[in-house]
Parts: sequence; C-alpha cells; structure tokens
Amino acid sequence: MRAATERNGDELIARRHLPALPDRVWHAFTSPTGIAAFWGGSHATVPQASVTVDLRPGGEFALDTRAPDGRTGRLRFVYVRVEPPSELVFDEPATGLRTTVTLRPAGHGTDLTVHQRKLPPELRTDQAADGLASILDALAAHLRHHDDGDSSDPSNPA
Repeated sequence: MRAATERNGDELIARRHLPALPDRVWHAFTSPTGIAAFWGGSHATVPQASVTVDLRPGGEFALDTRAPDGRTGRLRFVYVRVEPPSELVFDEPATGLRTTVTLRPAGHGTDLTVHQRKLPPELRTDQAADGLASILDALAAHLRHHDDGDSSDPSNPA
C-alpha cells in the first residue's frame, strides 16, 4: 500500500497505515537513527551523523540530504508542539512550512497523517506530493524491516 496524498491550495495532506504501534513510529520520527532511515524517501539519503534532535517546543532538528546526482542540502525544523506519542508539529524556518504529524493506534499498527500548511508555490506540485508519499513509504519499509530497539511496542520484541 502506498501513501495517499491530496493537495488543496497551500496544503498537502498524506495518509499511510504503518505496521507498528504509535510508540515505535514516534521513535522513528524523533530519533537520529529513525530520521536517517526514512527522511530522504526514494529521492535522497540522509547520513545518520548529520541528524541532530532537540525534542522540545522551541528545539530543533536538522539533517543533511544527498540526492542521487550528488547535490546536498541542509534542512532545519523547529518544534512547535511535542505530544508523545500522538502529535508532532514543526516549522521549517526557511520556507514557513508547518508540518503536523498525527499518530493514531489502528489495530496492530498506526494510522499516520502528515498535514503540511503554508506550502511555498514551488512545493505545490505533484512532484512534492510524490516526494512526501515516498518518505512515508520509506518509513513503512523501515518499520517492517528494522528493529530500532523500542521495547515499548509489543509487536517489536527488542
């Protein structure tokens, strides 16, 4: 199953069911190891050593991306709201983009919604929607195939 996306003006919403409980998905979204594993999706890699996380409102996380053609970039986000393991809100100061990540238990997994608001015009494209879907699909693959050591998820024996 692929992530479903919808665009509406300056908003992009993506939804995906994930094969892990919310605590484990939260860990993937808030740890350097987890972020490095999926953030680049199919269009970039993220060196784990480049990821920094200060998980608190006003704190930030940052990472480097490397595209297949060798181009690199630094992304920086500031946490607005941190409510484990159900909601994470962060802003990207460079663009003004606000992202809300919502995690809801669903059976033996998690229903994930990523809602991006204030998309700059260059991100109001099918390519941007496909990029976000690819990131969530990479997250699902990571959760299916890797044990990140979160023993709070009974479906993930540590």
